[in-house]
Amino acid sequence: MQLSVNGIDTFVATGGREFDKSLPAIVLLHGAGFDHTTWALHSRWFAHHGFGVLAPDLPGHGRSGGAPLPTIADMADWTAALLDAAGVPKARLVGHSMGSLIALETAARHPAKVSGLSLIGTAATMTVGPDLLKAAEANDHDAVDMVSIWGLGHQAELGGSLAPGLWMHYGAQRVLEQCRPGVLFNDLSACNAYQGALAAAARITVPATLILGERDMMTPARAGKALAAALANSRTVVLSGAGHMMMVERPDELLAALQD
Repeated sequence: MQLSVNGIDTFVATGGREFDKSLPAIVLLHGAGFDHTTWALHSRWFAHHGFGVLAPDLPGHGRSGGAPLPTIADMADWTAALLDAAGVPKARLVGHSMGSLIALETAARHPAKVSGLSLIGTAATMTVGPDLLKAAEANDHDAVDMVSIWGLGHQAELGGSLAPGLWMHYGAQRVLEQCRPGVLFNDLSACNAYQGALAAAARITVPATLILGERDMMTPARAGKALAAALANSRTVVLSGAGHMMMVERPDELLAALQD
């Protein structure tokens, strides 16, 4: 569906069912350079099991208009505005990578709007290497390659897709290649600059589940566990052998962790 959020024409996937604001709401926030297609399986499951699903393309991403928002704080305030635009007083927030930082900051800045958190591939700091930032700033395809190589676990090199004939690296690269110029650099810069995770975590009391990849090279599991320790009401699930992009590497295991 299309919503106007802070004057921006925003595409929001609803999991294949019409959004019903009377149902418990769940918001799925994608990572840097990606869009709502990240959540193809998970949005459909929740939409068909009693939830109202909002899986937005952030401003400047996918099918949404506007310019990408420059900071995690801006994205968090936008997420709160999304809930207002959808007529939802409170929602559970699920975020991957950059989306996990947005979810965390939203819960700290707008606590009345958040009922719970699921943080996937997360860490208190998401430092981005200078080579990746430089390539992204130049809109060089090397940035796409780096995100794909570092983001997917070792099984992706051997195939690994649950869908026969598909290659996970190719799928990730095609989505990133569709980014408008400057979007990936904007997102990576926002993650690199964000230093507020631990302060945000200290203000959060709602239940939080952290879902981490055992072999994640972008947000190592040990860094996710450090963030979990700063949350008052958290549990941690580590997916064996998984890298950073758990939605495609371990879709069923991730869904099970989200269901719990």
